[in-house]
Amino acid sequence: MIRTALAIVATLGLNLAAQAGEFKVNGRTFQLPDGFTIELAAGPPLVDRPIVADFDERGRLYVADSSGSNEKVERQLVDKTHKIVRLEDTNGDGVYDKRTVFADRMMFPEGAMWREGSLYVSAPPSIWKLTDTDGDGVTDRRVEWFKGKTLTSCANDLHGPYLGPDGWIYWCKGASARQTYDRLGKLPFTTRASHIFRARPDGTGIEPVMTGGMDNPVDVVFTPEGERIFTTTFLQSPGGGRRDGLIHAIYGGVYGKVHAVLDEHPQTGPDVMPVLSHLGPAAPCGLTRYESDGFGTGFRDNLFACQFNLRKVSRHVLTRNGSAIASQDSDFLTSTDLDFHPTDVHEDADGSLLVVDTGGWYKLCCPTSQLEKPDVLGAIYRIRRSGSTRIIDPRGLTLRWDTMTIADRVSLLTDARLAVRKRAMESLANEGVNAVKALGGLASGDALTSPVDPRPLAVWTLTRIEGPDARAAVRPLIKARDQTIRAVALRSVGLWRDREALPTLIQQVALSPDPFDRRLIAEALGRIGDRAAVPALLRAATLVNDRGLEHAITYAMIEIGDPESTHAGLSLPAPASRRAALIALDQMPGGKLPVETVSADLSSSDRATRETAAWVVSRHPEWGGSLAGVLAGRLRSDTSSEGDRNVLEIQLARFAKSPEIQVVIAAVL
Repeated sequence: MIRTALAIVATLGLNLAAQAGEFKVNGRTFQLPDGFTIELAAGPPLVDRPIVADFDERGRLYVADSSGSNEKVERQLVDKTHKIVRLEDTNGDGVYDKRTVFADRMMFPEGAMWREGSLYVSAPPSIWKLTDTDGDGVTDRRVEWFKGKTLTSCANDLHGPYLGPDGWIYWCKGASARQTYDRLGKLPFTTRASHIFRARPDGTGIEPVMTGGMDNPVDVVFTPEGERIFTTTFLQSPGGGRRDGLIHAIYGGVYGKVHAVLDEHPQTGPDVMPVLSHLGPAAPCGLTRYESDGFGTGFRDNLFACQFNLRKVSRHVLTRNGSAIASQDSDFLTSTDLDFHPTDVHEDADGSLLVVDTGGWYKLCCPTSQLEKPDVLGAIYRIRRSGSTRIIDPRGLTLRWDTMTIADRVSLLTDARLAVRKRAMESLANEGVNAVKALGGLASGDALTSPVDPRPLAVWTLTRIEGPDARAAVRPLIKARDQTIRAVALRSVGLWRDREALPTLIQQVALSPDPFDRRLIAEALGRIGDRAAVPALLRAATLVNDRGLEHAITYAMIEIGDPESTHAGLSLPAPASRRAALIALDQMPGGKLPVETVSADLSSSDRATRETAAWVVSRHPEWGGSLAGVLAGRLRSDTSSEGDRNVLEIQLARFAKSPEIQVVIAAVL
C-alpha cells in the first residue's frame, strides 16, 4: 500500500517536461540549472519531518525523523519523541518504498553517520552508537559513544559525527557551555568555545582541530587533501548582510566572533582567521562534497550546502588561494515555497544528489521561523543530471567481498564507482599491517589510467592503519611529485606525529615553493613538537605574506612550546619572523615575553609589527603601569601619522583591560 501511494504521488507531482530549470514536485516549485531534474525520493508516510541522513554499505538510508516537537530541550531529553527510520529502495528506481523504525525514543537527532555496521547519531548531549546485532532492522544495542554533558536551550551543543578520510571521527561543539575533556597524559581540556573535535573510532585521542566564537558549527566535509570545511551560523555579529557562512578550518585556527569564550585559547594574531564564504542569514546546515563525475564536467569536488532560511542549496567551486582555499558561490537548487527548509544533502552511489527537506515544524531558537508548522511535512528529493549514464551495481553488492584477496581489494581503488572505492578502503584498513605492502606499492607508483587516481586513496588507507610499517610506507611520499599525494602524506605524518619524518620536514618547511605544502609541513612540525624545528620555522616565516601560512608557522611554535629557541626570533631582522616569535612567546605557557621588547615594537617602522605589539599589550593588563608612559608618548608623538594613531587607538580601545592603559587612551582620544 505504501509503495502504491508513493508511486501515485511521484506520478502526479513530478513534471519532468516542465520548462527548463523549473519543476513542480510534491506540491512545491523548484528551480535548477539547465540539464538537471528533480524527483521525489521519499515523503510521508515513509518520512514526515526528516532532518539528517546517511547510507549504509548496502544503500539503505538511515533518516532522523522529527516528531515535530519544539518543547524545551529539557523536556525533549525526558520524552525522547524522535526516531530513526531505515528506508530501502527495493526495485532500484530511485524511490524508497520500504521503511523500518530503526530506533525510537531518540532525543532531538542532529547528525547521522554510518560506520562499520553501526549508526552514530548526535542527540545532545551525547553521540550514540546504534547497532542492530540480530539483523531484524531494529537497533538492539545503544552505546553512549561520546558524553558532551551539556545541553543548552537551543540544543546546538552538538552536531555530527562525520567520518574523516583519515579514519577519525569528527564532530562539532556549539553554544557557549563549558565542557571538560580528559586526555591521557595531559591536563584536561576545558572550553566554552565552539570547536571541531576529533577522536579515534574507539573514542580515544580526543582533540580540537578548530576553535571558534561562532554560535553553531554544523556540518564538516573534507577535500581530497583532507582540508576541513564547515557550515556555521553567526560567524560574525549580523551586519551588512552578513551573519552565517562557510569556513575553511585550518588546524589550530581561531574563527568567528571575537568574545570572551576565545580568551582561554591560543591565537596567532590580532584578528580571527578569515571566512571562506559569507552567506548572509542563511542558517547553513547540511554540506557535502560531490565526488563523482555524474553531474558532468566541473562538478567533481564541488560543495553543496543547505541554506535552511533561504530555501536553497548552494554550489561552491573550490580553488587554491595561496596556502588556503577560495570559493566561487552560486545557487543550485532554489524554491519559492516558504516551507521548504533543506537540512541535509548527500551524494548517492549512482551520482544523484539527495536533498533532505525537514518541512515547516522547526522553530526552536530560530529567529526567522515565526510559526510552528508541524503539519507541514517534509520530504527527500533526488536531483539527477539529464541523460546521465546509469551505473550498474553502483555499490558493488554483487562483488564477492568476503573471498577477495588483498590484491583484489587494492585493485578496487581504481574502480569507477565511488561507493566501491570507499568500501575497499575500509576493508583494507581493517586488514591492518597485512595490507601495508600492497598499499605502499600503489601509493608510490606511477599514475594509472583509471577514472580516479588511486594513489591518494592508498595513502589515506595507510593513514588508517596503526604501526611503524604504515608510517614507513607513507613517510617518503611527503616529497612525492603529485601535490595531492604530498598533501595527504604530510597530513598523515602530522596526524601520527611521526618523528622519523622530522629531518625532511625541517629541510622542506623553508624550501618548498608551494605555500600549501609549507603550511602542512608547519602543522606537522608543530604536532611532532621537537624544539629542533623552531629555527627552521623562524626562517620560513621570513617572507610570509599569507595568513594561513603565517598562522601555521606561529601555531607550530606555540605547540612546540620552547621559549628559549623561540626568543631567538626576536633578534631576527625580518619583521615577519619577529612577529611570529612575538605572538608565539605571548601565547605559549611560560613564554616570558619581555615587556621592554613589546614596548619597543609599538614604535616599529613596520605597521604590522606595531599592530601586533598593540594586540599583545591589550592582553596584559598587568603591564599597564609600565607601559602607560610609553603609550602616552606614542599616541601624542608628532611623528605618528594619523593612520598609525587610528590603528593604535582602535586596537587599544578594543582590547585594553588595564585601568592605567584606559586612562592613557582617554587622555589622548
